Amino acid sequence: MLPRAVRNLFLAVLSVPRSVTDGKLNCACESGCDNATCSGLVCFVSKALEDGETVRRKGCLQGNFNEHCQSRIMGRQGMRCCSSDMCNKDLDFHLPVTTVTPPPEDIPSVKSLLLMVLLPLLALLVLATLVGLVAWKVNQRRRKRLLHTELEDTDLMLKASLVGDSTLEDLLNDDCTTGSGSGLPFLVQRTVARQITLVECVGKGRYGEVWRGMWHGENVAVKIFSSRDEQSWFRETEIYNTVLLRHDNILGFIASDMTSRNSSTQLWLITHYHEYGSLYDYLQRTSLDVETCLRLAASAICGLVHLHVEIFSTQGKPAIAHRDLKSRNILVKNNRQCCIADLGLSVIHSQASDYLDIGNNPRVGTKRYMAPEVLDEHIRTDCFESYKQTDIWAYGLVLWEITRRTVVNGIVEDYKPPFFDLVPSDPSFEDMKKVVCVDQQTPTIPNRLYSDPTLSALARVMKECWYQSPSARLTALRIKKTLKKLSGSLDAPKQDY
Repeated sequence: MLPRAVRNLFLAVLSVPRSVTDGKLNCACESGCDNATCSGLVCFVSKALEDGETVRRKGCLQGNFNEHCQSRIMGRQGMRCCSSDMCNKDLDFHLPVTTVTPPPEDIPSVKSLLLMVLLPLLALLVLATLVGLVAWKVNQRRRKRLLHTELEDTDLMLKASLVGDSTLEDLLNDDCTTGSGSGLPFLVQRTVARQITLVECVGKGRYGEVWRGMWHGENVAVKIFSSRDEQSWFRETEIYNTVLLRHDNILGFIASDMTSRNSSTQLWLITHYHEYGSLYDYLQRTSLDVETCLRLAASAICGLVHLHVEIFSTQGKPAIAHRDLKSRNILVKNNRQCCIADLGLSVIHSQASDYLDIGNNPRVGTKRYMAPEVLDEHIRTDCFESYKQTDIWAYGLVLWEITRRTVVNGIVEDYKPPFFDLVPSDPSFEDMKKVVCVDQQTPTIPNRLYSDPTLSALARVMKECWYQSPSARLTALRIKKTLKKLSGSLDAPKQDY
């Protein structure tokens, strides 16, 4: 085998025409040549594009002709060779057509593109903002005119109401209520709220505070919600303003307002004021006779029946389950009847439209009064009846609190909350679950109650409120009928006398 260098040289010599190897050629020359000719081993013609023009050259090559003459014609330049005397005189070829690239300054810059896109968008945004401002201004002026008109009407109504004996009674008559008949129109509610003077704080809790207020010489209760219980205020306001809840045994609603005092926002719920306070407070300081015991128990169940029952009429109401029934959420009126308060956790159900509104309040009910199915988390949350049955469990506990403070044969116990002897004063969820679900215990009914026929009947009602199976418990309507019958039998001897 020949070495590679020798072999390449041999092939190069073979590729040169015989006339070249014999001697030099005369070639046409157009650049730097004498007599327009030159002599070399190969003649050539070259073309190149320079500044948009084609420049042609002719001449001869003395060496490396193989490298130049065998290269392809590409882009902006090229060369053709020949190997005979003056062969390049008339030799010609064409350069490939090339696309002329525009100068860099003709290409739009990134900034220019951004300006082209952003400027129209900015103009549209400014235009939309201006249109929005104009519409807002027009709407504000229209609302001010309407508000001014309504305020004039409200002032006239408020001044007129001062003439009667009871301004609240005048305001809460049928002519002043909203379409639902539940309370005052929103504008009047705000007017009332601004005219109230807070007198004294009558209660505090995790929910906030309750104050006794004065409005045109009359007592009203003002419940001021804490910021963490904001959803309860919204829920109660929503229910009172959309549902017909005017009932002797439901706390009377007057107004609701979001007001600013001492540089902070306060959520107010204004209701009728009852000087005896909650049933919890009343039982702490008052022992009961059988008649008062039955009056409190019967009036409380009447209020619960009104909540639970759906009323079908032009001014009807959906069914409502309370979900936080306890002695602290029941108030005692001057006539020793109860009225149910605090609807912040209520569930609404409409049978006609099969609508169940649970609300979005993250707060749960009071653990001490929770039914077994709530504690073990087996309650059917999609079934309205389930919520009513938890109210019945809680009512049974309230009934136990009432009867425990009732005097029988001169004997009465001090007030104690349900399960006082089984759980701590502030029981945890697990404490209550163990007692109610695992051990299946219920409050102990004092033996002395069985010596009185009325209290003995109430003891039976309690037990039927505390069944572990929710469906086995009494309904509110059944309890109401039973207590009404008891009241009739209690009144009968007096009538005979």
